[in-house]
Amino acid sequence: MAGRPEGGAALPSAVSRIASQGAPLSAPLIEMRGITKSFGAVKANEAVDLSVAPGEILGLLGENGAGKTTLMNVLFGAYAPDAGEILVEGRPIAIHNSADALAAGIGMVHQHFHLAPRLTVLENLLIGIPGKSGRIDRARGLTRLTEISRQYGLSLDPNLPVSTLSVGEQQRLEIIKALFRGAKLLILDEPTAVLAPSEVDGLFAALRSMAAQGLGIIFISHKLNEVRALTHRCVVLRHGKVAGRVDHPASTTSAEMAKLMCGHEIVPPVKQASTPGASVLTLDGISTSAHAGTPLREISLFVRAGEILGIAGVSGNGQRALADVISGMLPPRAGTMMIAGKAVTQFSPRELQALGLGRIPEDRMTTGLVTNLPLADSMVLPRIGTEAFSRKGLLNPAAIRAFAEQQIKAYDIRCPGPMVRAGALSGGNLQKALLARELAFDPKVLIVSQPTRGLDIGAARFIHEKFLAMRAKGCGIIVIGEDLEELLMLSDRIAVMYEGRIAGTLPSADATVARLGLMMTGAEGRA
Repeated sequence: MAGRPEGGAALPSAVSRIASQGAPLSAPLIEMRGITKSFGAVKANEAVDLSVAPGEILGLLGENGAGKTTLMNVLFGAYAPDAGEILVEGRPIAIHNSADALAAGIGMVHQHFHLAPRLTVLENLLIGIPGKSGRIDRARGLTRLTEISRQYGLSLDPNLPVSTLSVGEQQRLEIIKALFRGAKLLILDEPTAVLAPSEVDGLFAALRSMAAQGLGIIFISHKLNEVRALTHRCVVLRHGKVAGRVDHPASTTSAEMAKLMCGHEIVPPVKQASTPGASVLTLDGISTSAHAGTPLREISLFVRAGEILGIAGVSGNGQRALADVISGMLPPRAGTMMIAGKAVTQFSPRELQALGLGRIPEDRMTTGLVTNLPLADSMVLPRIGTEAFSRKGLLNPAAIRAFAEQQIKAYDIRCPGPMVRAGALSGGNLQKALLARELAFDPKVLIVSQPTRGLDIGAARFIHEKFLAMRAKGCGIIVIGEDLEELLMLSDRIAVMYEGRIAGTLPSADATVARLGLMMTGAEGRA
């Protein structure tokens, strides 16, 4: 195996390895030595060593809660380490905030972009950069943007408002922003989570070009196939410590990497053959108003009992409106919807819930669970008025707590107990809590948006197993996602959305990542 577990034999440094491939021998761009960071009694990072050489793309792997984000927040100045030091090109440096990090040549592209949508591309680049006499230097900004475009193949129209850019273009702008400010090292946090396959190819080409010209890159991702394809070397964190290093990712299997991350083998769930029943959800000619993001345009689809229908598409092509219509959050302006043969008339969450719909929204932290409430209260909130949890207008705290304790045990939700604040849970445990809440009441139809975005491979496998178990029980499931490999693994059929319409529907047996990618960009369709 190419991976080296903690305590394994010493290997040549990253600097000498990169030099042996033709890059000049020099000090690492970045070294983190013995970084330790605690929050109360919890050690998020413990004596972590990490380095990135000029021209190197380093993968940073680990389960949710392994300490990746904390480590990068230390490097980018959001947290001060309790112990350890950071060196930039061989020189110790104190990084107190993001301004210090940017001044040291460290740029970070977050999973959620930090852009001003009403401003143009150029104006976003020039925010916070004074020109002559305190005025914005547009000419100098245009010159620098042109240089970056030619050097790395990252082109954008400087006059376009950010609100008109696709998700992939917005990410490109975030990368250009970091380069614009002189970044020598780029930190990318789950950069492919919202990209179509063609956009991923373009991103990887740009990253390889940057590395070839001496930049360093830290690539954080749970998509192990992408890590293997792109990175030169990987560091794996587990429980805040370095659990292992992978010195040749391309020749290391995803299974071997997953074992380093989780400490045990991860076996993919098996999707059994099934014979779907009658339609449990039917949409016919559904259209929505333009004010609800990308509007739906005459959407017609169905999902049958015991079937998983995947919905693919580049983010922003109407998926959110579709989920909101099906869950009763957004009344359509035209079209009809039926659940288990009954017409939906009011399009309210309460009506849809009464008809047998379960919903796991994309945003766990705002529309999913109420993060300021105890976990127990948040898990029963949609059904707080039912006899299970209240009687004659009075809540039954014992029943609420008992329900939460039962689900915590059944779904292995790792938390101190049912009364912990919901917002204190990790992303994976929040998703398990949402899943437990909805599946406890045996929905006829389940709609799920981005079910495993940002989750580690172990948490994702758990979620997948639950979906397949519900499918076996006869539930009709709609999974909206941008991870095509996940949709191909789970789905019986896959519908592709493009500009608010269904561009085509394929049996999963006939679908490939390449073909779905073409459909996602409007290049191919099949009814």
